Amino acid sequence: MTNSVSTQKIETTILNNLIFNEEYTRKVIPFIKEDYFQDGIEKVLFKTIGSYVEKYKINPELEALSLDLQKVSFNEEQFKAANAYLEELKPSKVNLEWLLDETEKWCKDRAIYNAVLSGIHIIDGKDKERSADALPELLSKALGVSFDDHVGHDYIQQSDDRYEFYHTTEEKIPFDLEFFNKITKGGLPRKTLNIVLAGTGVGKSLFMIHVAASCLMQGKNVLYITLEMSENRIAERIDANLMNITMDDLHDLPRHMYESKFERLAKKTQGRLIVKEYPTASASCAHFRALLNELALKKTFRPDIIFIDYLNICASSRFRHGAVVNSYTYIKAIAEEMRGLAVEFNLPIMSATQTTRTGFVSTDIGLEDTSESFGLPATADLMFALISTDELLELNQMLIKQLKNRYADPSYFKKFIIGVDRSKMKLYDVSQIAQSDVVDTGQGEEIIDRFADFKV
Repeated sequence: MTNSVSTQKIETTILNNLIFNEEYTRKVIPFIKEDYFQDGIEKVLFKTIGSYVEKYKINPELEALSLDLQKVSFNEEQFKAANAYLEELKPSKVNLEWLLDETEKWCKDRAIYNAVLSGIHIIDGKDKERSADALPELLSKALGVSFDDHVGHDYIQQSDDRYEFYHTTEEKIPFDLEFFNKITKGGLPRKTLNIVLAGTGVGKSLFMIHVAASCLMQGKNVLYITLEMSENRIAERIDANLMNITMDDLHDLPRHMYESKFERLAKKTQGRLIVKEYPTASASCAHFRALLNELALKKTFRPDIIFIDYLNICASSRFRHGAVVNSYTYIKAIAEEMRGLAVEFNLPIMSATQTTRTGFVSTDIGLEDTSESFGLPATADLMFALISTDELLELNQMLIKQLKNRYADPSYFKKFIIGVDRSKMKLYDVSQIAQSDVVDTGQGEEIIDRFADFKV
C-alpha cells in the first residue's frame, strides 16, 4: 500500500480497520465524525460501527454489522449496496503509525472542508441560527482537529522520562530585572498565569508595559490585550520605554527624529508586538481565543507571551452578561479561563488585579488584600504585589512582595526593591545598598552536602 491514497481509498481503509484492527479503533474512534464521510453508505456504516463499539467495547464482526444494518431505514437498493460494501472489506496488514497519520490528516481536511461549507451557508444567509461572528470559531475548531493519544504519566514505567525532565532546561521568557529572574529561576515558563497585584495608580500597567517591551526586544512575539487604555496609549508608553524618552518629549519629537529612533529600534529585534483593545468588561477568554486564531490566519502571528490589562475588567465566558453571580465565583472563573488559555496555547499569560481598599493604603500587602476574589491566588502560578509609599516615590522606587510562587520557595527574596522611571514607563535594577534593608533571602546557613540523607 502506498502512502498516497485517494479520499475514497482512505475512507474505505478507515472503515476496514475499524472492523479488523482493535488497536487502531481504540485510538481513532473518539476523533472521527459521521459527517467526515462523503458517501451516504459510508456514513451509515461508520455510525453502525461506532454504536457497536460504544455498546460492546470491542470491534464488530461482519455478521453483526450486517444484522444491525437491517434496522436502518434503507430502501432495498441501498441495503444491497451496504452489504456489498461490507463484503469487500477484509483484514489487511498496514503500518499503524502511517495509518494514524493519514487518518488524522483526513479528519482535519474533512473538518476544514465542512467548516468552509458551513461558512458559505452562513454568509449566504441560509443558516438562520448563526451569524458571521461564528466564522472564526468554526475555522479554529477545524484547524485544531488532532489526535491526542496521551492518557497519562505512568509513574513506575516512566521514571527515566522524569529524570530527563529534571535535567532538561525548561524554556522560559526571562525578565530584564535581576530579582524577578531569581524568584522565577530564570523567567516565566509556558502554560502559566502570572498576576500583578496593586492599588489604583501604583503601576500595574507600567509593570506589564515594561515587561512586554523587554520581551519584544528579546525577539519574542508579544500580544498585549487592553481593556482600560486605548491601543495608541499602550503603544505610546512602549515607545517611551524602548526609545528611552519621556512621554512629554515623545510628543515634541520631530518626525525625522522619531522615524530615525524607531528604525534603529526595529533593527534590534525580530519580534512582533500586537496591541488589541476591547471595551471594558466586554471581552472574555472566548474572544481572546478567537483573536489568537484570527491573528494566526490573517497575520501568521503566534505570540510567545500574552499580557491582559487587566483581569478584573474582563468578562467570563461561563456567565452571560448581567448574570447574578458573586464576585468570588466570577473572578475565579476568569482566572481559571485565563490559565486554561495559557495551557491551550502553550505560553505564559501575565495579568493584573486590584487590591482591596485596605490593601490600597497598606504598606504590607498580603493575599487577603486581593480585590473581589480570594479564589484568584489559588489559580495563579505566580502572584506578587507592587507597593508604593511616599518615601519610595521620592526615591523613584517600588517595593515588590511575593505572595505566591510555584516556581521557587516564596520565602527566598520575599521582598525586594526595583527602580521606577514613570516618565519613561521603565523599570530597572537598583544598587545593592537600596536592597540591604529590605531583602530577606530566606536562605539561612549554607548546606554543605545537600544529598547526605540520600547516600547509601
